[in-house]
Amino acid sequence: MRAYKAVGNAVVVVVLIFTVVLSACSNSSGEREKVRLGEVARTIFYAPQYVALTQGFFAEEGLDVELQTTAGGDKTMTALLSGVIDVALVGSETSIYVYQQGADDPVINFAQLTATDGTFLMARNKHAHFEWKDLKGKAFLGQRKGGMPQMAGEFTLRKHRVNPHKDLKLIQNIDFANIASAYASGTGEYVQLFEPQASIFEQEGKGYVVASFGVESGKLPYTAYVSKGSFLKKHPDIAQKFTNALYKAQLWVADNSPERIADAILPYFKDADRNIVIRAVDRYKEQGSYASDPSFDQEEWNNLLDVLRAAGELKQEVKIEKLVDNQFAQYAKANVK
Repeated sequence: MRAYKAVGNAVVVVVLIFTVVLSACSNSSGEREKVRLGEVARTIFYAPQYVALTQGFFAEEGLDVELQTTAGGDKTMTALLSGVIDVALVGSETSIYVYQQGADDPVINFAQLTATDGTFLMARNKHAHFEWKDLKGKAFLGQRKGGMPQMAGEFTLRKHRVNPHKDLKLIQNIDFANIASAYASGTGEYVQLFEPQASIFEQEGKGYVVASFGVESGKLPYTAYVSKGSFLKKHPDIAQKFTNALYKAQLWVADNSPERIADAILPYFKDADRNIVIRAVDRYKEQGSYASDPSFDQEEWNNLLDVLRAAGELKQEVKIEKLVDNQFAQYAKANVK
C-alpha cells in the first residue's frame, strides 16, 4: 500500500542491522538515552504521544523523553535548528520551508503522528444547518500565516468557494498561543481551534463546533516528528527506538476506547474535565485524525504540496524522498507487535 521506499532494500538492511547493533550497545549500561522533544502545541490531537509517555513505551525502548511545549511552528523549528531540542513534533510543511531556504542540514520527517487537520470551525451561535457560505462577510479569527492550520483551513474554504482574503474579515495578527483567549474575549465571529479548547468552549457556551477542517481537507502528514539530517545519521538507534515506541502507542490507541485513552493522557491535561477529554478523543478517532502507523505515503505528501501550492508557499517542487525517511517506520511496522 505504501508508495514510497526511502532507500534501496540493500541499504535498508544495512542501516537496520547497524541500528540493532547500536541499540544493543546502548542498552548494555542500563541507562536510558535522553531525547529532548519539543511539541508545537499541547493538544489532544497528539494523544498517541502522551500515551507513549504514560504507558511507558518510550521507557521500554530505553529512552528518557524530555517533553517541552514550544508554541508555534516557527518557534519549534528555531529550537530544533539551534540545538535546543533533538526532535520536533511539528507540521511537515516546516521541513519544506527549511529546504527551500537551501539548508546544508535539512530537516527530515521520520515518523508521522497525525493524518488530518486537527482543527474545528467554531461559531459563536448554534447553526441548525451550517453552510460554508455563512462565513461570507463575517469576522474570522484565523491562524498564523504559513502555518499548516491556516493553509489547510484556507484550502478547505476555497474548496467551498469561500475566498478567505476577499469574502471574510480575516484576522491573522494574533499569536498562536493567544488565539483561544482572543476569541473568548470577543474577537471574531468564527474561529479555528484544536481540541480540547473547542470542547471547553462548547461546554462554557462560548462557541459551537459547526464543521471539521480535518474531515474537509483530507489525509495529510499534518504533524510529524522531524529532526536534522545530521542527528538521524549520527543517532539512527535513537530514531528507531523513538519510532518503535510511537508505533506501540498508535496500536494502543487504535485498540482502546476514548475513555481509556482519556485516562491515559489526563496527566498532560490536569486542568481539563475528563468528559471533555473523552469527547475530544472520540472526535479525533472518529474522523481518523490519529495516524495508524508512523509511515508517510506519496498521496499524503502530494496533498501537502497541494495545500502549500494553493497558499502560495511552495517555491519549488519537493519530492518525498528529499525530506522523508521511512526506514524507521518500515522497521517498526515489521517488528513491533
